[in-house]
Amino acid sequence: MRLSFLGTGSTSAPPLYGCDCAICVEARGNSRMRRRPASALVEAGETRLLIDAGLTDLAERFAAGDFPALLLTHFHPDHVQGLFHLRWGLGTRIPVHCPPDSEGCADLYKNPGLLDFRPVRKFEAFRVGPVRVTPVPLIHSKATLGYCIESGGSRVAYLTDTAGLPPRTEAFLRDWQPSALVIDCSHPPRPEPPKNHNDVSLALEAIAAVRPQRAWLTHIGHELDAWLKDNGHALPPRVFIARDGESFEFLTE
Repeated sequence: MRLSFLGTGSTSAPPLYGCDCAICVEARGNSRMRRRPASALVEAGETRLLIDAGLTDLAERFAAGDFPALLLTHFHPDHVQGLFHLRWGLGTRIPVHCPPDSEGCADLYKNPGLLDFRPVRKFEAFRVGPVRVTPVPLIHSKATLGYCIESGGSRVAYLTDTAGLPPRTEAFLRDWQPSALVIDCSHPPRPEPPKNHNDVSLALEAIAAVRPQRAWLTHIGHELDAWLKDNGHALPPRVFIARDGESFEFLTE
């Protein structure tokens, strides 16, 4: 199974419009420092799953039939805005597995076009081809799910957006033992715990509780990138900073 980071940024990712901090200035001249909306692609054999749809060029980036399904963590615009272009295409409808959210985002429910929204239930696994997916609840301002994805003995948990982990989710992940944990880390350490997104302290607490083989921080803002420039070396072993365009292969049994 392969995991590719298509985007690793929060809504304050560099370069942030109007910001002249050192990180945002550097990002305007260095494409490696730029972060697009947090999203990922999971590939297992011939099956490809897209997690979140914040990239606005999805219709150009992927050809029809490139992936059999989409996994939406939640309906905030920075995670679904690419669907507004994708839905007016032609061809086979695209299953969109998502949280049960009666509001959705704007008129996506009313005019879904190609999109076939399929609300899922927390902790109830489903299959997309050979891939088993288990949704787990997260802590955010809108109904939000993480996804635990398993194929051929490899297990990847993708958890964004969240501020800490609900006790039942933490217990499930600890028992499930992911090969890789990808987790929201939007902010540098804060004196008071944030309400909707992890800071470094909350993210590392979750990683320590779950004990994955490896972990990646994603959904990163420009303030965290500035903090990481001076403090990234202090992160625990096997905890990495996700970057747009990076891919990782996980061995199957």
